[in-house]
Amino acid sequence: MLKLYGGIVSRATIVQWYLEELQVPYEFVQLDLQAGEHQQPEFLEINPMGKVPAIEDEGFKLWESGAILLYLAQKYGKMPSSIEQQAEIYQWILFANSTLSSGIFNETTREKETPQLLQPLDTRLQQHPYIMGTEFSVVDVAVGSVLSYIQMMFKFDYTSYPGVKRYVEEIMSRPAFQKIMAQR
Repeated sequence: MLKLYGGIVSRATIVQWYLEELQVPYEFVQLDLQAGEHQQPEFLEINPMGKVPAIEDEGFKLWESGAILLYLAQKYGKMPSSIEQQAEIYQWILFANSTLSSGIFNETTREKETPQLLQPLDTRLQQHPYIMGTEFSVVDVAVGSVLSYIQMMFKFDYTSYPGVKRYVEEIMSRPAFQKIMAQR
């Protein structure tokens, strides 16, 4: 059975949310990050960086939330066959984990970056229900988690971005999101 390693409050919840969306059985191994369990030799064999999330899947070890999401999408048949469509998925997951996260969560850049990042997203989400079009995908877990964190952590008001506002409300109402993310 797949094992997901994480802490109570960590990016492991993003992977956990996607596992719930996929309805894949898994074991959540909760590490006490305050006590430094993620720095112990046993865990460093799984992720030598000593960070969560990480997974073990039939002997295969992988870390970094974006890489894990892509692996799960590929393993469970949720990736398109076209290399161009796959590249778009990589693009959006990398965007969520780097550009969007660093732009919004970095206090020194937040004011400038927020409209530059949210306006193009808003335009896209006014045209499509989900980032990739009409179907919920792994991209929505990556992007949707960041956008929901912004709302939950900063009480961000998306009123100026109606497409994003609708999208975040939709994402946050999903049963798998409610089960995992809304509890945090």
